Amino acid sequence: MEPTPEQSPHHAYPDHWEADVVLRDGGTARIRPITTDDAERLVSFYEQVSDESKYYRFFAPYPRLSDRDVHRFTHHDYVDRVGLAVTIGGEFIGTVRYDRIDDTGRPASAPADEAEVAFLVQDAHQGRGVASALLEHIAAVARERGIRRFAAEVLPANNKMIKVFRDGGYTQRRSFEDGSVHLTLDLEPTEKSLAVQRGREQRAEARSVQRLLAPGSVAVIGAGRNHGGVGRTVLRNLLAAGFTGRAYAVNRAFDEGLATLDGVPAHRSLGEIDEQVDLAVIAVPAHRVPEAVADCGEHGVQGLVVLSAGYAERGADGRELQRELVRQARSYGMRIIGPNAFGIINTAESVRLNASLAPESPARGRIGLFTQSGAIGIALLSGLHRRGAGLSSFISAGNRADVSGNDFLQYSFEDPDTDVALLYLESLGNPRKFTRLARRTAAVKPVVVVKGARHSGSTPPGHAVPVSRIPDATVSALMRQAGVIRVDTVTEMVDAGLLLAGQPLPAGPRVAILGNSESLGLLTYDACLAEGLRPRPPIDLTTAASPQDFRDALAEALADGTCDAVIVTAIPWVGENGEAETGDGQVLAEALTKAVAGGSAKPVAVVHVEIGGLAEALAAASSTAAPRPRTVTSAARMRAATTATTARATITGTGTPAAQATTTGTGTPAAPEATTAPATPDATTAPEAAPRPGRIPAYPAAERAVRALAEAVKYAQWRRQAAVPGKVPEFLDDTIDEAGAAALIEAQLSTAPDPRGRPLTHDEARELLGRYGVDVRPTLPAPDPEAAVAAAARLGYPVALKTTAPHLRHRADLGGVRLDLADEEALRRAYGDLTDLLGKPAELLPVVQAMAPRGVDTVVRASIDAAAGAVLSFGLAGAPSELLGDTAHRLVPATDRDAAELIRSIRAAPVLFGWRGSAPVDTAALEELLLRLSRLVDDHPEVVSVALEPVVVAPQGLTVLGASVRLAPPPARNDLGPRRLPNY
Repeated sequence: MEPTPEQSPHHAYPDHWEADVVLRDGGTARIRPITTDDAERLVSFYEQVSDESKYYRFFAPYPRLSDRDVHRFTHHDYVDRVGLAVTIGGEFIGTVRYDRIDDTGRPASAPADEAEVAFLVQDAHQGRGVASALLEHIAAVARERGIRRFAAEVLPANNKMIKVFRDGGYTQRRSFEDGSVHLTLDLEPTEKSLAVQRGREQRAEARSVQRLLAPGSVAVIGAGRNHGGVGRTVLRNLLAAGFTGRAYAVNRAFDEGLATLDGVPAHRSLGEIDEQVDLAVIAVPAHRVPEAVADCGEHGVQGLVVLSAGYAERGADGRELQRELVRQARSYGMRIIGPNAFGIINTAESVRLNASLAPESPARGRIGLFTQSGAIGIALLSGLHRRGAGLSSFISAGNRADVSGNDFLQYSFEDPDTDVALLYLESLGNPRKFTRLARRTAAVKPVVVVKGARHSGSTPPGHAVPVSRIPDATVSALMRQAGVIRVDTVTEMVDAGLLLAGQPLPAGPRVAILGNSESLGLLTYDACLAEGLRPRPPIDLTTAASPQDFRDALAEALADGTCDAVIVTAIPWVGENGEAETGDGQVLAEALTKAVAGGSAKPVAVVHVEIGGLAEALAAASSTAAPRPRTVTSAARMRAATTATTARATITGTGTPAAQATTTGTGTPAAPEATTAPATPDATTAPEAAPRPGRIPAYPAAERAVRALAEAVKYAQWRRQAAVPGKVPEFLDDTIDEAGAAALIEAQLSTAPDPRGRPLTHDEARELLGRYGVDVRPTLPAPDPEAAVAAAARLGYPVALKTTAPHLRHRADLGGVRLDLADEEALRRAYGDLTDLLGKPAELLPVVQAMAPRGVDTVVRASIDAAAGAVLSFGLAGAPSELLGDTAHRLVPATDRDAAELIRSIRAAPVLFGWRGSAPVDTAALEELLLRLSRLVDDHPEVVSVALEPVVVAPQGLTVLGASVRLAPPPARNDLGPRRLPNY
């Protein structure tokens, strides 16, 4: 909305305060500033508020608003007086207002930093979290306007409002004065207020998806009388799946006399239906969708699945049409899957929903599946069905205009029917939020992701996402840090999903291999080594082995404490007549299943070649649909939110490590691991008396089975480490001058009004880094030989002479660096050689620096990406990182465990730990440097990039020889403000 002429031009309408939010029950609402155009809306809203609520607001009977009241409540300067409204369908359902006051409680202006705040919510909408959402947004507005505290007077009987203030998580003070409760809230966000905000966000967004997946009634809008249309196909699939709710066919073209279609009531509009419809599936041409959405909104539909195409995938005009679709749906409180969606499926016995174009509903199982591509969705459904796997839920989001992979993670986190979440993503609308949600979800159940469009450098049509400059390898590393199992293909995703949904997590990388083919066993052995596993020599049962032999061997391997997982390899065995028997997979499946049922809880996978019916028999013998007790308590949610979920010490079904392993498979010392916490009654997975066998996955190739197992091993190790989160050592706080660094940054940026910021000089960078205990070795300019000699005398011999010209920086291979110059003669000779070889001093920009102790040259960087956030990177200097891309990455803020893992996760890490007899370097000093740099960019987002190169790490200590720092106004962050849905 635009400001009216009555509003001051100095305080223009703040449209950035507008936001769509998800309320507690999963419905959406719009929060926006109140304007002078809202007088009639305000009066209408007030008339629908009960006398009791009016009394609580005004402390006296107040049946109606006077003209003066209406004027006061609709005229704001958006600085000292601000009012926000929550709207649905354009009408107010709640309001909040603050007025800046001084120490005596009188109206004031800045620099007064306190304001009086008051709320009013329609009785029909109380209990939906309206006031809580308003408090978050009005607090953010107040902080933006320099207000630090809210004061509120509440009647003692107004328990609901007192609870809103109490549960907000802000620091507060309370007193009882003159018959009312006086509350003062400090508006500075706290860990508790942020946790409360994110907890509410999770419950609301999960509920919004749950409302879409578990409707009590569904209307298919656009279901035609002719066979074969999209709407009619969805209706038939809905009925064929045995939907437990009520279904309706809606089409304005129906004849008035048509009563039913495919056995369900047929109507020309939603208004003809006697009950409120929960979910509408829209399958009409794009130009008719707005009419259908309006019909849904006016009749209380809770959510939409829009199958119609012709939106952002068609270009700029279509993108605007898509934005308008989202705005229209949200204005009525509805969420959207689509447009251009394939549909949704929920196999729960109480729902049995197939509102999709998939002709056959998948079996009930423990896997949740989200995809942004209809074609990939079809392929995944087919692949899972072919291998006998079941699903708990399926969402194909199409253009992902509203409901996204982040919403699916919110839902999957607490869905008791989902053990594994699979996601095919072509874009990340909010990478920071995705990483946060994935980390929390992965702490209680596996998350497997395939990222499409990795190298195209473009966003798939229909997807609007923030621009990110970080390469795909960095994205992959950050996903790994969050516990996400990232694979390259949908086939690998299915392979990993089957193992994770049907088998317990391995306790370590030790693998037993047994089977009736020596060659297949050796192939499996080699594949294990290639994936960093530790296979035992294969056990050859010979081609004469019977199913009973397989059962006995598998039972023995499962009982063996020296292995953590078992891979069974099988080829058709030879019968009594000497001919291969290929069709008796049922017998072998029964034997393997019985062995697993009687053995210890270790993952088992089968590699088979041409054994007819084995995979199907294994799927039938033990399905991913097997129910397992699984609850996520409120305390467990809190632990998962901080990645401190307590891992159980024994295997309890899918996704829980059995014990701690200590290996990296590379010969590099492992990063510090957490000690497994003891099981408690409040653990995230409900305890079982004994592990229950799940589905044994079967694979047609050894490489596929081993790759899936390797992913499970890495994920299990991450779970064990995530059970006790890392931390920043406390001693850093005593050596860091945060205030001094802030003053330096402010002074530097004030001299550079350019929004792109500015690079710091060498001395400026040294001073700033020094405030965080990062000592950069001094460098003195040497524009001529005499200056070089003077610099060396000042620094002390031996010295290094280096060029700093951009094309020669850090290029010792081009002759731009001369080391170990022990005296003036050597320095003058090196200076002459340098200028004779490479050019004039004015071109080379030579400098002199004192020599550092010998060690390993490394490079440490930190940068802020607008989409992903602050990223800390590490690698060896030169060819390993620049040519081979051997660089590791972690999100900031980094913990002590992150720093330890960072230096150990590069392929060249053995160089740091005494490779080929060399002396190990001081990795503790290197970890401390990483933590200090992480702390710097986390404390000061204006530091948008830092590069320390080279950092020479010696057996004792390290030396930072070069540093470059760039300052700029920090990019806006959308993950720290009040809850809001993204607008693409």
